[in-house]
Amino acid sequence: MTEKSKLLEIGKITSVFGLKGEFKVMPWCDTPELLCEFETLYWKSGTPVTVESARVQKNMVIMKIEGANTPEEAQKLRNRILYMNRDDVELEEGSYFIADLIGLDVVDTATGERYGRLTDVTETGANDVYHVTTDEGKLLLVPAIEQVIDEVDIEGGVMKITPLDGLFDI
Repeated sequence: MTEKSKLLEIGKITSVFGLKGEFKVMPWCDTPELLCEFETLYWKSGTPVTVESARVQKNMVIMKIEGANTPEEAQKLRNRILYMNRDDVELEEGSYFIADLIGLDVVDTATGERYGRLTDVTETGANDVYHVTTDEGKLLLVPAIEQVIDEVDIEGGVMKITPLDGLFDI
């Protein structure tokens, strides 16, 4: 497993909002409210961005950052990605950053059989769905529920699962 990146993508600036340098951000985190909790975000380079204000509007965040005071200045930031520092968030027990799950080897708890590598996560609302790609390139979809996911070892690079009967049948 490679060393975890300190900075994680949290949202994308999509458009200008109003006349004061505000813009809309599409949140790439659990909720738009979470994005509003940060006082400091970052550009990919690691340069800190001071958040002056942030509020939820529908499923978007209206944000104002230091240094952007006009629509023209906000327009220059369009399509840029905002990052958070993983140290600024304390995860609940059993919760993980999606970025840390990608790349885990997925194995059967009982037999040790390797199913493949976790390559993506779809957030459905009810539960996440893990995309596991086999060595042959076949896609397996694994529900992220406690009846299936037995152990997640980020440091060891392994996720152990007990597939439900018929889960991988075609």
